[in-house]
Amino acid sequence: MCVCVSVLAVRNPIEIAKLPKWSCAIIRPPRDGGIRYRGLTQEQIRNVQILPVDYEIEYICRGNRVIVGPKVRKCLPNGTWTDITLHSRCLLLCPRVWTSLENGRVALKPPGPPVEGTVLHYSCHAGFMLEGRNITHCTKLGKWDSPKPNNSNVIRNPELIFSRKKKLYIGALFPMSGGWPGGQACLPSAQMALDLVNNRTDILPDYELELIYYDSMCDPGESTKLLYDLLYTEPIKTVLMPGCSSVSTLVAEAARMWNLIVLSYGSSSPALSNRNRFPTFFRTHPSATLHNPTRVRLFQKWKWTKIATIQQTTEVFTSTLDDLEQRVKEAGIEISVRQSFLTDPAVAVKNLKRQDARIIVGLFYETEARKVFCEVFKEKLYGKKYVWFLIGWYADNWFKIKDPSINCTIENMTEAVEGHVTTEIVMLNPETVRGASNLTSQEFLGALMNRLGGKNPEETGGFQEAPLAYDAVWALALALNKTVAPLKAKGRRLEDFNYNNHDITAEIYRALNTSSFEGVSGHVVFDAQGSRMAMTLIEQLQGGSYKKIGYYDSSQKNLSWFGNDVWIGAGPPADSTIVIEEFRYLSQKLFAAVSVFAGLGILLGIVCLTFNIYNSNVRYIQNSQPYLNNMTAVGCMMALAAVFPLGIDGHHIHRSQFTVVCQFRLWLLGLGFSLAYGSMFTKIWWVHNLFTKKEEKKEKRKHLEPWKLYATVGVLLAIDVLSLMIWQIVDPLHITVEKFTREAPKGDLDVLIQPLLEHCTSEKMNTWLGVVYGYKGLLLLLGIFLAYETKSVSTEKINDHRAVGMAIYNVAVLCIITAPVTMILTSQQDASFAFAALAIVFSVYITLVVLFVPKMRRLITRGEWQSEQQDTLKTGSSTNNNDEEKSRQLERENRELQKIIQEKEQRVSELRNQLVERQALRNRRRPSSGTNQNHSNPSPPSSQPDPKSLLPPPGYPNPADSKISRNHCHNSQIPLLYK
Repeated sequence: MCVCVSVLAVRNPIEIAKLPKWSCAIIRPPRDGGIRYRGLTQEQIRNVQILPVDYEIEYICRGNRVIVGPKVRKCLPNGTWTDITLHSRCLLLCPRVWTSLENGRVALKPPGPPVEGTVLHYSCHAGFMLEGRNITHCTKLGKWDSPKPNNSNVIRNPELIFSRKKKLYIGALFPMSGGWPGGQACLPSAQMALDLVNNRTDILPDYELELIYYDSMCDPGESTKLLYDLLYTEPIKTVLMPGCSSVSTLVAEAARMWNLIVLSYGSSSPALSNRNRFPTFFRTHPSATLHNPTRVRLFQKWKWTKIATIQQTTEVFTSTLDDLEQRVKEAGIEISVRQSFLTDPAVAVKNLKRQDARIIVGLFYETEARKVFCEVFKEKLYGKKYVWFLIGWYADNWFKIKDPSINCTIENMTEAVEGHVTTEIVMLNPETVRGASNLTSQEFLGALMNRLGGKNPEETGGFQEAPLAYDAVWALALALNKTVAPLKAKGRRLEDFNYNNHDITAEIYRALNTSSFEGVSGHVVFDAQGSRMAMTLIEQLQGGSYKKIGYYDSSQKNLSWFGNDVWIGAGPPADSTIVIEEFRYLSQKLFAAVSVFAGLGILLGIVCLTFNIYNSNVRYIQNSQPYLNNMTAVGCMMALAAVFPLGIDGHHIHRSQFTVVCQFRLWLLGLGFSLAYGSMFTKIWWVHNLFTKKEEKKEKRKHLEPWKLYATVGVLLAIDVLSLMIWQIVDPLHITVEKFTREAPKGDLDVLIQPLLEHCTSEKMNTWLGVVYGYKGLLLLLGIFLAYETKSVSTEKINDHRAVGMAIYNVAVLCIITAPVTMILTSQQDASFAFAALAIVFSVYITLVVLFVPKMRRLITRGEWQSEQQDTLKTGSSTNNNDEEKSRQLERENRELQKIIQEKEQRVSELRNQLVERQALRNRRRPSSGTNQNHSNPSPPSSQPDPKSLLPPPGYPNPADSKISRNHCHNSQIPLLYK
């Protein structure tokens, strides 16, 4: 968006004080110009008062005016704009035709585009005279104040009538300012080469090369306008010579439409090697991709397999990085981090730090390099752990140049850049060889320094590329010289060239493509893509100055190493933080302690098993179902044996054997649990079935058959065996390694410890554990319920069921607590092992002690007979276990007799009532018959029942006595009831 604003400038210190921190006030645009605000809408521009730090504005001019002075300004943290002391003006452009003179020279003062105020000074070559004014001024109207000298104004000297040369014009764009001001040294170098070529009689003897150049400012937009002027103003240019890669891309892509050869001296973009896109492009500056084979070779030399990159988002660096990515991939090297930025590298540098980048390739221009390393200093991304690879064509003191766009001191920058490595195309022949120009490289440097007038080479842009510009002119001159004869054979001449003549362009292309000569920059030869082939110089910044540490010839793949590289640390750093994998193993003290307890438990199990087998004929042991107790003891010992493989890890065995140990853990613990708990569960189950049912169902189960007990244990064991087999066949156990958060060791070591822990697992471990834990959990809960239900039952068939119930309580509680806790503590090997192993040990100890120790105590301290007598006292039945059935039979007969007695008592009660009634009837009859009895003979006594006949059988209570006593009734009182 381009808007011309005329207000919003802060006018006094009071207003400046009111500005927010880290912002800049809007500044006025130049007269007859405007400001382009990037990223703002028309409405936002009308209302904007201040702009943030790092915001860039761009001046533009109306009509035929051009900007003179800084074209782009940037907001600085101190609230000012860059180059604020330099004025930017929009001035009218005078016709460029006046800036060239046939058979003469034109000097512009000041250098740059011919705008109002520019003065042109004309001079003639030897043998020519200038008629008219030798000076002209560009007025404020955009016009020259005098006509341009032409052929009619130039009079040839009669003495030199045969020495007249025809001119061939070269249109050049030299960046005198901008991101890469390479024209500051390349332009004098090219002019020096032109003077030497024009003075040679063996090279283009009938022609003179003349350079028509403009300042491209390394800006494609500005270069577009300059290219238009070069093409559409006289004279016709035979060849174009751009500088920056961005400008060369524009010029080379357009040149094909005018049949122009493009020869660049300062373009390194790999994109320019595309012959389909740029069919007439050549360059004496090697492609930036020529750095990449050198970089890859250095990565391999220092054994780096992981690098990071940070680039400025321009085509030259993007294409270079794409080529580097392809090359490192072929070499087996990984680009782990790839960052880019447009203007502010702060975020990109922070990302490099966060992602632990160590070997970093930086691709950016010199101005951005200062910004990058200011952020590098802030983030401490330098030192013995880091190596930076930079482009080698920066000025030698680029990091010492004061830059208002950064807030780091020279000391900060010097500290941050120390030790970095640069790869630089060899631009100056290291050998003392006289080439086509008859100058050695050192003689060339001396002549260039004289032409620069004593300027400091480190502060002169493009000083390193100056030999390339010098050799570019010589390559062009030699190629043009080579075309003279072929063109003459075709009836053509070089001066006949125009933008529609394809034949002359083809001859120049052929001559350039076959060029091969010794220049001051080395041997000049072009590849099939028109790029220069050259060696690469490797340098390292040591103590604030660059030192040569080697050369690399990519064509021969030959690395010449001087061995004088210096590192801040002991040697080249690692390409990433060295991660030392360290397995976490079980504490050996803990394992030994638990193993001792497990071994003692196994010994106790053997003692209990031996005792049970030895005393299996004792009735008391027989009544406890000794075979089931034997299974319990064996299962306990198997569970304890599982403690040993549970504690075995990579500290004891090789990893290849770890799977076998995993199987042992699973099977020993699973089968041990099934035997130990299954036998106890079977006892409690059958006790519950036999002695907690209704009376009538007890009679049906009065005989407990041992095979049913064994069958129950067998079913439980078979279920476990089947489930474990299915598990191991479908989803077998294997080793997995768990990784934990990396830990920093003690001391200043560039390493991290990566803790690892081995686990036995399967693909669907949680599913299998859920099934097993669910099934076992139900058995445990059911066992608790059955133990509670039978706690008051007393039976001699399974005389230790109360002890079994107590063991089940303890086992169930420990298992229910241990299973989820061990799953939670799976990443803590010591805690997980201790919890699981101690739960096994305690449950086994409790089970063995509760089941077997009481039996041992009874048989050892009391003996069998005493135990049986004690049993008799407790149960109140016979002293012989076989008398139990007799006791039950007697109880049943006693109940039947009691029913008979009750019936007899009822019958006796009825008879007594009848007897009483009869006695009462007789007593009523006595008074009436008493008188008659006095006069008659006494009648014989009435017969009375014999009392003995009414007595109950011997051994039974007299019901009559009991009833009379209960009713408080007596025979003597019966007659009173009828009075």
